[in-house]
Parts: sequence; structure tokens; C-alpha cells
Amino acid sequence: TAQPNAGAAHKTGRSKKPTEEPAARAPDVDSLGFQAMDRNVPGLSHVILQKLNMKSYEDYKSAMDGRKSGSDFGIRTYFDMFQKMEDTFKFCVECKKLPDALPDPKSLRRCKRCQNVYYCGVVCQRANWPLHKKFCKKLKLVALDRLVEWLIFTGDIPFPTETWTKPAWDVRSWEDWFSMQEQLEEKLGAIMAGRYMTLLWANAGKPRPEDAELRESVRRLVTDFHSRPLTIGLGLRLFGIDPLTRPLTVHVVGASHVETLNMRLTDYDELTRMFPGHQGMEMVMVGVDVVDGPIMRPPLATLAPRGRIYLSSYKGLYHDFWESHVETKLAARPDLVVGFHPGFHACPDLLAGWLPTLLLLRDYRLPVLFTVYSEQELKASLQILVELETHIVAYASNPFASLRPEQVYSSPNKAPVYCSSHYIALLGAEALPGAEELEDDD
Repeated sequence: TAQPNAGAAHKTGRSKKPTEEPAARAPDVDSLGFQAMDRNVPGLSHVILQKLNMKSYEDYKSAMDGRKSGSDFGIRTYFDMFQKMEDTFKFCVECKKLPDALPDPKSLRRCKRCQNVYYCGVVCQRANWPLHKKFCKKLKLVALDRLVEWLIFTGDIPFPTETWTKPAWDVRSWEDWFSMQEQLEEKLGAIMAGRYMTLLWANAGKPRPEDAELRESVRRLVTDFHSRPLTIGLGLRLFGIDPLTRPLTVHVVGASHVETLNMRLTDYDELTRMFPGHQGMEMVMVGVDVVDGPIMRPPLATLAPRGRIYLSSYKGLYHDFWESHVETKLAARPDLVVGFHPGFHACPDLLAGWLPTLLLLRDYRLPVLFTVYSEQELKASLQILVELETHIVAYASNPFASLRPEQVYSSPNKAPVYCSSHYIALLGAEALPGAEELEDDD
């Protein structure tokens, strides 16, 4: 899934006549049209827009918001859809040429091992192999999961789950989580034999993998789907917030199409299975790119319904939402604020956009949990948060990170990244040296 609030790769080439260049503006765009925002995490490509017959990011958002259908972009059949998806990855990873720049656009050939990267000819393939062989096996999983992900949109994934048989604090990994799923193999088998799995491989333009590979792909995508609610549950435990004692409100700040595209009202119900008997939880998605859908309803001004997960949203900036809804009591003050991949580390413009929200979260001493894609992004984000004098409670690898690998689109021959691979927990401002003594004197 393309993610517009995260970056791709550095732009390395510059004109020899900088005075003739247009004024620099971030996020920058590299030669392939990928947003270059300093860190090697997925980004939205202009190539993707072109292949989908979209003229701009506004067109893309229109589709995400349901204002335009797939048929508006030349998609008529399942085969068309999968081909459009694959077209977005068609460029020579060695010389970076797009199909349109080649004498024969059909000359691009896919690596037979990973079924993921493309080359314009044997010369480029041989030149690239010393680098590509380091990532070929991982990129094979990327290509497979990219197709099987469609089953999330059809509703085949995730499979039905039951109330947890262990207390939440005893479930420390995905292995623990899968061990609680009764009749797991039967549930995976039903997905494998389902109508949409058959349709997928009849139209994907690639050979159907072995069943064992497909089962592992489904498992990875199940973790991708449940990673967000389980990460929220982790945040509640980190801050000692008990859903069994009182109704809770969680704000998901910076929410975009990544969190809300095709979202269903039941998507966070795993929290009910995680905390059976809870007093009610409301998840409020707040962001300028929240997608229109079932959750596009006003936040609750009263307590969340007992024993239920209630989803609502606000389309706009978080500090505006705070002023218009929280301060006026049209929405509840949050018990926890979560930001999945805020990306404020990526470039000055994004940091400037996030700054009012970061200062608000700090000054109101709200418990905050941010997630990032990689250790590199973790270090960059921590540096910014330290400079803003926020109190960093903890940071670590996330035991409930998605197990689905995602490639860096503009430069596939890099280590894949994983959604919510690490977390950062914040609470208020860092105490200034000597502050305690001053208070004692007063």
C-alpha cells in the first residue's frame, strides 16, 4: 500500500546550474517521481499515479475517499487491477529507466527468483546481481504479500478470532497470539480454498506459489491487520491504563488512508478479545487524509458503550481538533494518543506541520505512543523528540510489529521495513535540571 506520509530515498543528483533550478521545496522528488524524504521507508510515487491514470495526488485522494471508482481509472476486470498494481513496480532497478524510456517498453523482464524487480536487459541484470542477491529472497515475500493483501479488502483476512485465553500481559509475541487461535489450520485452509484466492491467481499474471508459501503469507498479513490494535493494547499496558476499570478514549493522531482505507467498524474488535469485560473504548481517527467511510462519524461526547469498541473520526489537524472538540467537550480527552508512523523526522515541512501537535501532546502531559518503520527512523525521531524536551518514557522493538516485509519502492535492493517495527512512549516534558530545587525553594 502506498503511504504518502512516509519517505523513500535521498535525491542524489543536482543540476550543474543550481541558479536555474526552481526553488527547493520538501518533500523532494527523485528521478523516478518518488517522494524523497530522507528515510528509506515506503512513499507515494508519481509513477503510481500515472499508471492509475491519475493526474495528481488529489485524484488519488478522491479515489481513497470514495468519490471516484476504479472504473474511472481504466480498471475494468480483476486482471486489469492486478496489472495496474504490478505496473507501478516496473522500472529497471539498475539503470532506473521506466518502460516509456526504453526502445521497446515490453523489454523489461522480471527476476525469476523473486518475481519482484525488473531489468531492461541482461547487461543491467548481471551488473545488479551482486547487490540484488542480498535481498532477493526477502523481496520474493514482498511480492507475494503484495498480492495476497487483496484478501484483506475482500474480507477473507483476517480469520475470526476468539477471546484471549491468557491475560494480555502474558501474550508477549505473535507466537503467543497464534497459539491461542483454535482450529488455526482449518481457518487458514478455508482462506486457501476460498473463491478470492482462486480469483487472485487466475488473474495475477504470476504462477500460484506452493500452499505452504501461501499459508505463511496469510499469517504475515494477519499480523499486519492486527498489529495496530495489539500495539494500542501494548500502549495501554505500558502506561498502566486499565480498560477493565473505566471507559477509555484513544486518539489515533495523523491517521490517513493507511489506517482508514476500507475500514470497517469491527477492525479494532481484537481489543475486546484482548481485554474481555472492558468498560468500553473509543478509537478516534484524526488526520487530514482520513478516508470517508463507516467511521466518518463524530467522536462521542459521552462515555464509550460498555464492552464495545467504538470507531469515530475527525478530518483535520489534531491541534484544530483539540481546540474545536476536546476543549469544548464535544469529544472526550484521550487516555492515550497513538501515532502510527508520523514521519515527522522525514523533512522540515513535515516536522513544521507536526510541531503544534507535538507541543500540545507534551504540554498537556498526554500518554503518547509513536511507531516507526525501522531502527534508522527510530534514531532520527528520538533526536527530534529530545530537542523538543519531551519526556521519553521508553523505546524498543515492538513485539506486535507487522511481520509483512515492505520494500523501499524507489530502491528495492535494500532491507525491507516493517510497519510499527519500533515504538516510542512519551509523557509530558523532560524535567529541566534544577527544576525540583526551584519548586522546593518556593
